[in-house]
Amino acid sequence: MRWLIDQWWRLVRFGFRLLYYELSFTYDIVSKVVSLGAWRCWQRTSLDFIPAPNAGTILELAHGTGDLQIDLKERGYATIGFDLSPYMGRIAQRKLNRRDLQSKLVNGAGQSLPFASGVFPAVIVTFPTSFIFQPATLQEIQRVLQDDGVLIVVLSGLFDGSGPLRAVLEWLYRITGQRSPDFDGATANLETEVVERVQPFGYEVRLEQVQCPRSLALVLIARKK
Repeated sequence: MRWLIDQWWRLVRFGFRLLYYELSFTYDIVSKVVSLGAWRCWQRTSLDFIPAPNAGTILELAHGTGDLQIDLKERGYATIGFDLSPYMGRIAQRKLNRRDLQSKLVNGAGQSLPFASGVFPAVIVTFPTSFIFQPATLQEIQRVLQDDGVLIVVLSGLFDGSGPLRAVLEWLYRITGQRSPDFDGATANLETEVVERVQPFGYEVRLEQVQCPRSLALVLIARKK
């Protein structure tokens, strides 16, 4: 039984790797389907918590296919996008080029950020993999943030209501590790876990729920002390 479980999680990790790399061209379609069309609203909730454009350059970790980079640029922000996947970088660059938007995109790992200390007023991450809670990542983000800078992480989307399609999607989230086994839509346990992981690295932490069509986005706001 243990062997089967190990093989399943190996398959899940392989599937996610394909989605972020060789099959990255399917990412926008997949994200729209698994969110019932709410993905972009979930993603944009991060914009509710960032400082004004004149505060400085915004760093987006794991920029993916570049949609949030476009949102930020169209709102007048200076931005840097950072992602481990060169496939995502190429897709994001094409999207920016089509709109004649300029943004610096950098390839690398979040555990080792190639930026000076104390330079960003905000760091944004939307729907990250587990790398975001690794100590090295949290330390690096804390290092590159300005004093009183803020880390904003859109952790997940929570569906309102019920129905067979919602039930199927929740089941898919569970079996791929995107929901805890006892997840019931409440955030109390998740909030405790997030605070315990993030707070020791020099952050004041809170969770917010932001309304989207037929769903809520769960957003972590961690301010550097």
